[in-house]
Amino acid sequence: MKTLFSRFLKDESGATAIEYGLIAAGISVAIITVVQTIGTSLFTKFTAVNAGLQ
Repeated sequence: MKTLFSRFLKDESGATAIEYGLIAAGISVAIITVVQTIGTSLFTKFTAVNAGLQ
């Protein structure tokens, strides 16, 4: 039992998957932020063009 517990504490194979998941989540948040910013800017420009055409 002691050997099994010792091996469990030394096993780091799951840590890499968690790290990759955190990196992917961070990149996703950055992409969403940029897309929302660009979307708001485009909405403003299209609204101005629409008002100018009327």
